Amino acid sequence: MRRREFITLLGATAAPSLLRPLAARAQQAAMPVIGFLHLTSQDQTRGYLPDFHRGLADAGYIEGKNVAIEYRWGEGHNDRLPTLIADLVRRQVSVIVTLESTLAALAAKEATQTIPVIFMQGADPVRIGLVDSLSRPGGNLTGINLFLAEVAAKRLEFLLVLVPGVKSVGYLRNPTNPVFAESETTEVEAAARSFGVKLVPLNASDSSGIERAFREIAQQRIEALFVSADGFLLTHSEQIVTLASWTAVPAAYGWRQAVMRGGLMSYGPDFHASWRQAGIYAGRILKGEKPSALPVQQVAKVEVCINQVTAKKLGMTVPLLLLGRADEVIE
Repeated sequence: MRRREFITLLGATAAPSLLRPLAARAQQAAMPVIGFLHLTSQDQTRGYLPDFHRGLADAGYIEGKNVAIEYRWGEGHNDRLPTLIADLVRRQVSVIVTLESTLAALAAKEATQTIPVIFMQGADPVRIGLVDSLSRPGGNLTGINLFLAEVAAKRLEFLLVLVPGVKSVGYLRNPTNPVFAESETTEVEAAARSFGVKLVPLNASDSSGIERAFREIAQQRIEALFVSADGFLLTHSEQIVTLASWTAVPAAYGWRQAVMRGGLMSYGPDFHASWRQAGIYAGRILKGEKPSALPVQQVAKVEVCINQVTAKKLGMTVPLLLLGRADEVIE
């Protein structure tokens, strides 16, 4: 065989196997990229991340097939969020998704005016300056309003129905998340005044701070505990639930996960639906829609979850009125 014919034959047989990896890399490089940021961890979000993927699928996007996702986790540290956002901006992702963090949403607004941002957080997005209005957000941000601050008063009311006659309620909150803390505190303090109970602020921004808060609960003989719906406290919900059990203090939470871990009761939004909506919005923006024209979605359902096993351990009887209102009862 002549040398030229041999080279031609070799090229014909080798080219497909050589080109396939190059084509795969080129296809991956051409994919839009979602920058995904959550305050907590992959483990903490394991129950909800599939809902985000389902929302993307509803909009026609499958991770690894026609969209790539860059994940970033704050591991419960609010001070890391601006750096993580800045990293996603430097990578010039197609859209940034920040879920369950007011500080992350504010950091994204500060970091970019061009990359679309989808937020999901608990303070009034208009009042804190994320968007111009709920119906027409303007700018490059839109998302989901979880109403966590707004429903705080109702959560305190349910706690007082569950534990009637209490005179003092501890309020565990995170001072390193000041924008959300201020919004929620306004609601909780007004509700406490209307119900005629003493609200005792307990600040915690790390694990040792949570332990100090529970020592104060025991020392002051605080009769019940209202746990802020802050994301850092969600990250430490297992520790909080354990300490609440040890100190035998009835506690109300903003997230269902705490009740699944043995917490007494929760009153908060349907996070599964909200995560799915975030995925749908991400897909719509990837298809070319502008965040300025996508209305901020409002949580349609707020759920009551009660742990009867924990109530019995505390020697409590859950009122029939509250049991009838509950969306989920753990027995």
